[in-house]
Order: sequence, then structure tokens, then C-alpha cells
Amino acid sequence: MSAQPILSASSVARSPRTPPPSKLALLYDIAILILIVIDLTMIGMDLVLMSSFAQTIGGWLGMTSWLEQYALHWHDPVRFIGGLITLFLVAELLLRWVIAIVTKRYLRWFFFPFVHWYEVLGCFPQLRALRLLRAVFIGRKLYQLGYQVLPEKWIEAGRFYYALVLEELSDRVILTATDNLRQQFAGDGTQSRLLSDTFEQNRHALQTTLATVLRAELTPKLKHLASEPIARELAVQVGASVQDALADTPELRRYLRMIPIAGKMIEGELQTISSHIGENLVNSLTARLTDGGFIDPVVEAISDTIAHVDLSHPELEALIATLVDDGLTAFETQIKIQQWKHSEHLDL
Repeated sequence: MSAQPILSASSVARSPRTPPPSKLALLYDIAILILIVIDLTMIGMDLVLMSSFAQTIGGWLGMTSWLEQYALHWHDPVRFIGGLITLFLVAELLLRWVIAIVTKRYLRWFFFPFVHWYEVLGCFPQLRALRLLRAVFIGRKLYQLGYQVLPEKWIEAGRFYYALVLEELSDRVILTATDNLRQQFAGDGTQSRLLSDTFEQNRHALQTTLATVLRAELTPKLKHLASEPIARELAVQVGASVQDALADTPELRRYLRMIPIAGKMIEGELQTISSHIGENLVNSLTARLTDGGFIDPVVEAISDTIAHVDLSHPELEALIATLVDDGLTAFETQIKIQQWKHSEHLDL
């Protein structure tokens, strides 16, 4: 049997593992491969030699008589041989279809022409070039079985140029789409509408994410700030301010002086107590502000406000437009980098 391409899930064979092909099957694949190569070579040479381009080149090189001899004596035999090869491939395809039905190779009898679509289409003379796909599949199968059909350097070169063509085509498509997207964003309010719709659909997720990030970032920083020297300095300054406030209250001093003997002592103690009250007040406020019960409502309020922000502000629209444009520019710059130029196969 000839080589089979990789099958889709709908056309997988009944047996989970395909047994290794026999030597006869390998010889048959090699014979079909050689036959297809000969057929395509003959077709290609005939098309070139019978073209007006060949006639023009032949006139320049003085080979017009040779081309006329080919057209008179060789063109029809070549076409006849090509027709025989086509009939053989059609008969061989039908025979393999019958064998696939008898052996129940596929889940349904009509899967065969869909799996081997390139062979079915290649039976038409106008689509003979598709026979090359069968040759490729046969060569690939032989290569997977360990038979060196082509030199390894040729295979690596083929992979390199295949990747090169795909990269260049995909880059052109992506850059064109990016340019169209940029033009739409700069046009009739598409950017505002798109961002508004996207923002509206993801408000809840945005609010939840902001709350999580703020809770994770804000709480440790506040607690760390409470242990910093600046917090201690703040407590000292507040204590001194309370002490100064008591000292600058003449009514309190007058009342204290009305107490005989103990008034002076009470006034001095109040100065010390007021300093401690100020420090304890700052420490207590810091502890309460860094407590989760206080931070969580604040974080929820902040995230809710940001999630429901009005996107129609001109400054915000300008900022978003700049961010989008910079993102597209960076994306285009990355796409324009031709990765194949960094390949190790450039010496091929």
C-alpha cells in the first residue's frame, strides 16, 4: 500500500497502532514516488518547451529548429505517456479505495476520498501539480521510517525557506491589520466605543482585581510605615504640640495656681501627661489605620470608584489613545523583526 498522510480525528483507522510496513509496501511507495517525479518532470519540461517563452528564448539562442523537432516528434508521445500515468494513478487510487473499504480502514467507507483529496484532485490533468503532495507524503513517510530520501541539508534548507515564507506572509498580514486598527481608532469614535464596551463588560473583574492588588500592596506598606522612624518622630511632634497647647491655655494655668502648694506640681505633671497623650494618640491611630477592618472598606471604596470612572474625560481619552498608539507601535516594531535573519541556516 502507498503512504498515507496523517489522518484527522474523524478518519482515524480502527486499530490504534499501525503496524510497520513490509518491504514490499516500501518498494511500492518508492516506485510510486519515482513515477510521480518522472511524470511531473515530463509535464514541466513539456509545458516549458511548448510555451511562447521557450520559442522566444530558442530564437535568441538559435534553437528554433530543435524546438520544432520536439513539437513534431516528442510532444505527443510525452502527452500520451502522461495520460497513461494518469490512468494508472486513477486505477491505483480506486483499487486502494476498495481495499480500504474491505479492510475497514476508516470508520466510514466514504472517508477515503476526503483523506486523500489531493490524490483525487491530482487525477485531473489541470491539477496534476497536486500529485507533488503525494510525493511529499511518501517521502515524509520514508524519512520517518529512517530512509534518507533527500540529503539532510536539503531538508533543513526546505524547512528554513518554508518558515521564511510563512513569517514574511504572516508579518504582512499582521502589519496590515494593525494599520487598519490604528486608522479605525483614529476615526469616528471607534476607540471610545470599543474601550467603553470593553470597560463596561469587565467592570466587576476590574474592581475585584484592583481591590486584591491594593489590599496586597497597601496593607504591608502602611504597616511598614508605622514602624519607620518617621512614625516615631510624628508621635513625638504631636505629643509636643499637645504639650504646647496645654501650656498656651491661661485659664488652665490660672485654675491650677488657685490650688495651694500642689498646683505647681500638677501643672508639671500635666505637661508630661500631655506629651504622652499625643504620642499614644498617634500610635493608636496608626494601629487602627493599618488594621484590616479599616483598610478593607477603604480599598473597596477606592476600587469601586476607579472601576466606575467616567471614560468621557478628554484627558483620560487622550491618555488611553496614547497608550493604545504606543502599544501598537511597540507591537509593530516587534513584528518587523525578521527572525529568519537570526537563523543558523543563513549559510545554506
